[in-house]
This record gives sequence, C-alpha cells and structure tokens, in this order.
Amino acid sequence: MLLFIKKHWQEDEDGFEHPVVSNEEKAVIRGLLLLSLDDPHRKICTAISMAVASVAHHDWPDEWPDLLPFLMKLVNDQSNTNAVSGALRCLALLSADLDDKVVPRLIPVLFPCLHTIVSSPQIYDKPLRTKALSIVYSCTSMLGVMSGVYKSETSSLMLPLVQSWMVEFSSILKNPVQSEDPDDWSIRMEALKCLSQFVQNFPSLAESQFMEVLVPLWQTFVSSLGVYERSSIEGLEDAYEGRYDSDGSETSLESFVIQLFEFLLTIVGSKKFVKAFGNSVQDLVYYSIAFMQMTEQQVHAWSLDANQYVSDEDENTYSCRVSGSLLLEEIIISCGIEGVYAILNAAKKRLDESQQERSKGSAVWWRMREATLFALSSVSEHLLEVDFSGPSEVTLGNLLEQTLTEDMAADVHEFPFLYARMFSSVAKFSSLINNAVIDHFLYAAIQAIGMDVPAPVKVGACRALSQLLPDTNRGIPPPHILALFSSLTELLKQASDETMHLVLETLQAAVRAGHEAAVSIEPIISPIILNMWALHVSDPFISIDALDVLEAIKDAPGCVHPLVSRVLPYVGPILNKPQQQDDGLVAGSLDLLTMLLKNAPIDVVKAVYEVCFDPVVRIVLQSDDHGEMQNATQCLASLVSGGKQQLLTWSGDSGFTMRCLLDVASRLLDPDLDSSGALFVGNYILQLILHLSSQMAQHIRDLVAALVRRMQSCQIAGLRSSLLLIFARLVHMSAPHVEQFINLLITIPAEGYPNSLHYVMSEWTKQQGEIQGIYQIKVTTTALALLLSTRHAEFGTINVQGHLIKSSAGITTRSKSKVAPDQWTLMPLPAKILAILADALLEIQEQVLEDDDQDSDWEEVEAGDAEIEQDLLSSSGTTSYSRPSNGYLDALAKAFNEDEDDGYDDDLLSAADPLNEINLTNYLTNFFREFSQGDRPLFDHLCQSLTQAQKKAVQMVLSL
Repeated sequence: MLLFIKKHWQEDEDGFEHPVVSNEEKAVIRGLLLLSLDDPHRKICTAISMAVASVAHHDWPDEWPDLLPFLMKLVNDQSNTNAVSGALRCLALLSADLDDKVVPRLIPVLFPCLHTIVSSPQIYDKPLRTKALSIVYSCTSMLGVMSGVYKSETSSLMLPLVQSWMVEFSSILKNPVQSEDPDDWSIRMEALKCLSQFVQNFPSLAESQFMEVLVPLWQTFVSSLGVYERSSIEGLEDAYEGRYDSDGSETSLESFVIQLFEFLLTIVGSKKFVKAFGNSVQDLVYYSIAFMQMTEQQVHAWSLDANQYVSDEDENTYSCRVSGSLLLEEIIISCGIEGVYAILNAAKKRLDESQQERSKGSAVWWRMREATLFALSSVSEHLLEVDFSGPSEVTLGNLLEQTLTEDMAADVHEFPFLYARMFSSVAKFSSLINNAVIDHFLYAAIQAIGMDVPAPVKVGACRALSQLLPDTNRGIPPPHILALFSSLTELLKQASDETMHLVLETLQAAVRAGHEAAVSIEPIISPIILNMWALHVSDPFISIDALDVLEAIKDAPGCVHPLVSRVLPYVGPILNKPQQQDDGLVAGSLDLLTMLLKNAPIDVVKAVYEVCFDPVVRIVLQSDDHGEMQNATQCLASLVSGGKQQLLTWSGDSGFTMRCLLDVASRLLDPDLDSSGALFVGNYILQLILHLSSQMAQHIRDLVAALVRRMQSCQIAGLRSSLLLIFARLVHMSAPHVEQFINLLITIPAEGYPNSLHYVMSEWTKQQGEIQGIYQIKVTTTALALLLSTRHAEFGTINVQGHLIKSSAGITTRSKSKVAPDQWTLMPLPAKILAILADALLEIQEQVLEDDDQDSDWEEVEAGDAEIEQDLLSSSGTTSYSRPSNGYLDALAKAFNEDEDDGYDDDLLSAADPLNEINLTNYLTNFFREFSQGDRPLFDHLCQSLTQAQKKAVQMVLSL
C-alpha cells in the first residue's frame, strides 16, 4: 500500500508513475484506511497507520479535514482498545509533521485524551500508554521550538497542563524498575523524554512541580541499577539487547538507562534544577560509577576483537559508560569544587568496596575497580586543573597511587581489562603519581608489548607508552628501547584498522624517546613502515600515522641519510611514470618527499633534487589531478626553501632551473586553472621571492599582473588570502621605496577596476579579517601600515567596503538574503586601513585584559590607566565595522604570545623571513606614534571615522 501511495498518489512527487489516483478513488481509499485502523493484529495496524500518515502527508488538512476529528473520536472510545491503538499510531506518525499552526489548536483537545489513556493502567496496557506519551513528547518538542518566538503564548498553553502531567510522570517512575520487562522500560523512557522537554522548554512551570518528580526519579535510578547489573553486567537476565518493538522502537535495557542518564544530564546542567540534588551529588556519582562497569557483552566482544575495544574507547561509542562519563563531566562543570570532591569521595568508596569484595574471593571484584578508574580518567582534564591543596579527606594522587599499588600484583591474564585501565590511568594522571609507580608501569608496559598477554593489555600498554615516552626527563635504557622496537614492529605485522593507528602512535613515541638507539634499528623499522605506508597510502589516517613515524626516524640522530637513501630509489620511478601508479601513490610520494625536506641538511635537499626535481615539475605542468598538483607545489616550495640559491647550480644550467620554476608559477597562476589545483601557489611564490629574490626581481611586474588575474578568478578564500600575503611581502621588499610598488600597481590593469591598486586594496581590506596564522597576520598588518605611511595621493581616490548596514527586517533567511543581499557602506581607503590597524590594537589589548597572567608590553598601561581600560571593555563590542573571524582573532591574540603554538604549520613560511621576528605590539605602537606626529591633521581627520572602541585603543598607545 505504501509503495502504491508513493508511486501513484501525487504527480509532482519523486518516483511518481502513471496512472495517478483520481480524487474519487482517493476519497474511497482514505475512508477504507480509517475504518481499518482497529485491526487487532498489531503489525497490520502499524502498516495501515503508516499508510494513513503517508496519505495525510499529501492530503491533510486541505483534502482530508475530517482526519483529526475521526482520530480523536477513536482515541476517546474506551470500549475499543484496538481503535485507540490504531488512532494513537496514526497520531504518533503525524505528530512528526505537525507545525506551529496546528499544535496550539490540537494540544488543548488532545492532551486531556492522552492523559486519560496514560493515567488508566487498568484499561490500557503499557505499549498503548507509551504511544500516548510519545505524542506528548512530539507536541511539547514543537512547543519548545515555538517558545523561542512565542514564549508567553506557549507558556499559557502549558500552564494548566503541567501539574497533571508531572503527577503522572511521578506515578510511572515511583515503582521499582522491573527485570526482563521491556514494556516497563519503554514507558519510563518515554516519560523521561517528556520530562526532559518540560524541564528544558518550560523550566519556570516545571520548577514548582519538580520535587514531586525527584523522589520517584531517584527510585527509578537506584532500582534500575540492580536490574542493569543482573541483566547487562552479569548477564544473568535478558537485557533485550538489539531488539525492537513492532513500531521499530528499541526496547533494550541499555537504551532506557542511557535515556535516564540523558535526563539526569539535563537536570545537572540546569542552574534551576541541579540544586534539587542538594547533598546527594556524591550518591549520584556513586551509583553512576556502578553503571559504568563493563557489560558481559563488552567483555566478550572486546576479548575477541581488539579493534572493537580500541574503536569503542576512542570514539566514545553510544553506551552507559559514555553516558556516565558525560554526567560526571557535567557535575564538575555545574558544581565546581564540590562536584570534584563528590567524585573523589564516591570513587574512594567504590574502590574500598571492590577491595573488600576481592578479599572475600569475589570473581568480579575487578569490574568496579576498572569502572572507577575509567570514571576518573574520563574527567581527567577537569581533575588535573583543580588545586587540591585545601583540606580534604581524599586527594586524587594518593587515591590513584594506593589503587595502582594494590593492583599491580594482579594476574595480567586473569584481569586483562583492569590492567589495560591501569596502564591508561597512569598515563593520564602521571603528573600526580610518584616516579616509582610510573616507572613500574612504564617498564611493565614495555614488557607487555612483547609478551603473550591478552590483546586488551597490549592496547592499554600502547596507550601508556604513547603518552609516557615523550617525557624527555624519563630516560629509558637502550636495551629496553631496542626490545620495545622489536616488539612493536612484530605487533605492527599483526595489527589492523584501529589497532594499527595505536601501534604506529606508540612506535613514533618510542623512536623519539630512543634518540641514539633509533639508528641501530632504522634498517629494520624503516622498510616495514615504508611498506605499510605504501599499502595504505590511500587511507589518510594510516598513511599520516606512518609518515609521522618516518619523520620521527628522520629526526633521530644519524637516521636521515639512510632513510633518504631508502626512499629515493622507490619514489623516483613513481614520480617519473605517474600515470601508471595506483590511486593516491603519486600524491602520497610527494607528501613523503616534503616531509623528508623539512629542516633537512643541504646534501639531503640536493639528493632529493637530483632524483625528483624534473618529475615533480612535470606533474605540476601536466597533471589534472588537484591533489597531485597541490602536493607537488608544496614539495617544490620545500626544495626552494631548503636549497635556496644553491638549488640553481645543481643542474649545471641555472637558467633552465629558473625557467622551470617560473613555468610552474605560470601554470598555477593561470586564471583558467581550477582554484583547488593552485591552492598552495602562494606558499610556493613566497619561497621564490624570499630565497631567489635577485632572480625574481626582473619578473615582478609579470608576477603582479598574474597574481591579480589569479585573484580575480579565485573561488577559494584560503587561496585568495595566500595571494594577498604575497602582495604584503612585496610591499615589505619594496621598503623604503613603497611608493614605487604602489606606482607599479597603478600601471597594471585589473578587469572591472581603474587599475590593480584599486582592486588589490579593495580585496585586501575586505579579506584582512579572514587571514590566519601568526606570520601571515604580522606580514599583512605591518604591510598595511607601510602603505598608509606613504600617504600616496592615489589612496584618496579609492573607496572600499566599510561597515555592514544593519537591516530592520528581522531574521535574515536564505531566501531573504538572495532577494536582498548584505549592504555595506563605502569609506576612503586610508580610513579603512587605520580602522583595521586600530582593530588589531583593540584585539591585542582585549586579550591582555582577559589574561592578566601573561607578561606583555601592555601591563604598564593596565596599571596606569584603569579608567580607559574600563571604557574599552564596555565598548569593545560596539564597533560597526565588519568584525574579524574567530580564527583571525585567536591567531592575532597569539601574535604577541610568541611562545604559544598557534596550530599553523608556519615553519616553511617563516623560518627564513626576518619579518617573523616582528613584535606586532611594538610595531603598531611605534606606527601610531610616528603617523600621528608626522601629519597630525591627516591623522585627526582619519580618526573621525573610527568607532569609540577603536579610538580608545589608539589613545592607549599614544598615551604611553
């Protein structure tokens, strides 16, 4: 029937096939469907309900106005439970399509009927009452969406209904949870979902009634633990895992418990409702830890499949363990230090109890111990941020040391998952644990890798080693390191999928920790890793991991030359015949070469050049594969960066080499080439002008013209930003005669603009806020200052994008934005540049004010001009100019925190560029002083265009 409706009901629908059903036939079908809703067979009733919902999607309400009245009539017919069931199934399916016009009219009529059904267990069974609750959930969800716009209307609608429903939810939750009763779990789950909607969408209405629910909720929580332990953890009762009812809803115990945790998460995350727990937060943690025990099914699955164990642990697979850890995290966030101590005290209680179970001879004592360590580890980042210097019965470091010391003698074969958890816990909390305990587990992990122990133990050992080995203060004797290399390479041969990533990560840490020992094992490790890289070159995760290991080998003393001598004979033939290679092998080989060239000695750069320069150039000039072109461009940029002027002499014909490099630039700057293929041309050209500046000088005019054409055809913002960086670097290179570069731009045409200067400055001032990376921000910001310092007459003729004109038309939808796109003011170029530079000052100052622990050039201002700072703070959000992106602001804030890693791989860009040494704070301070003193009338005139926040930022530096 569903297929018939899909194919023949509506002509303009996807999948329609002739003939179309006539209106008369539709009316007959609709009537017959409604009359069949009381079919006693549940599956048939479900199929009919789905057919009704499918027809209603097309015909209701216009062509089928009597649908809802008919369904309401069936719902109210207590004498025919089959009819009630059919009507509820229809309403449940229809409720997903109800809109904000229907729901407010429907709720006052429908909810009393649904309440009658839910509150009549003597008449209606649990599945029917559960279905009624699912409709309540759908309707209140829609009201929640509406409440954002119609808050008072939706609250008024729910006000008379909340109390009766809260009473009903309490009634459902107050009795103990039943074993092997999926109907009981389902109705509780649906009640919790409804409660969650009430609490989230109508907190003020629900708050007064919440204490009515709290005790029954706690009863459900505590009693469900006993059922969960017997069914899921011990496997003694049926947990209905992976089973569904006739409507396709999951009926497992696990799904119910996860929903219970979700509701608790909602409560704990609410300032209104978390207070209801009062002093019971520790009890909440105590019971939650028990829910985080490994289930019998997990023990079985993870024992057989290490990949599944790694995957479930790394990806936080949907489970009670993950739900419990999320609740603990929310407890710390909401309750602060009290939440932390609640977790520590509950953890100690659980650990003490498990030790007592162990002394009694229990076979499962380890489960609670493992769960407690898992719970603590899951919130380790939060716990490590806490100062435990205050008075407390429990300290985290002592608790962990005591637990680990007690359990280190446990049999690794008998308790593999406990051992795995101990390994990973030591790694996570190494800063709190004494060296003796860490050393014990470090060497135990090294031994475990090479022993015949269960796979989970090796997984835990790898996790510990990958985090502990990078600690350079912990010297590992060479025999242990060599044994570890041997064990890991053997383990790598057996690894697959998820475990391969973990072993490679551990191997990388071992190579970096081994230092001198790596050279003796390089002949064994390198071929294995290279072979693995080649086999998985099209897998971005494994190939990147393999490259990281190879880079660690390259960086180890004495390893770069033997590694390069292995790689070049392999990649040379691949690059010479790229069309004959498997997918990904050419691009991967180029990545491999680029890695080898990073910080390589000059003889290595020369060796790579001799084998690979010509084929890499050919790939850029001839390939249509964007990935290959991108990687080849990066490889050539690395060659130029590493070889510098010497690179031109290696072929014996410096002119030929230079022509090859220029041909590459020409291809990548071709405006007809897809932007993706040219993505890294900016980096490549930057290397040319930095390292081959004398050769590039005679080509500057052609280069600028090509850059302009490429920018005008560019479709990718990142490429456009990288090309602007080249213009900025050329401005610096023209100093102290910046006017000459400006005059050059004026003589070069640009389509749609008077000249290239007008175009470049229009794009630059528009895109400056999107430029990311410390080096890039320094170069472009200071270049703008240089340009403004010239006071060039042509600047006065250029108007650029100013600030966004705010619309009064309410929310801007996609359709509105197409009809009426954003409108911007125009402002003179000098004023815009000054505003950009003032914004740079403003962002630096704001960052300093937010982080008074950082040393900075601004601290004297902070101490001496608090009033200005207060004004700055209060007005900093009022600028009317287009604000820079978050990425830009983050990078800019780091521009004066030179010791921080900004997340960008700028080594190649900035290593040889003296501009990278610029202190942006000092540079801007000096610029504003000199510019204001050099031409005060012009400066005062331009400042009139600044916002109050920008003016105050400038005032701060002028007052120093």
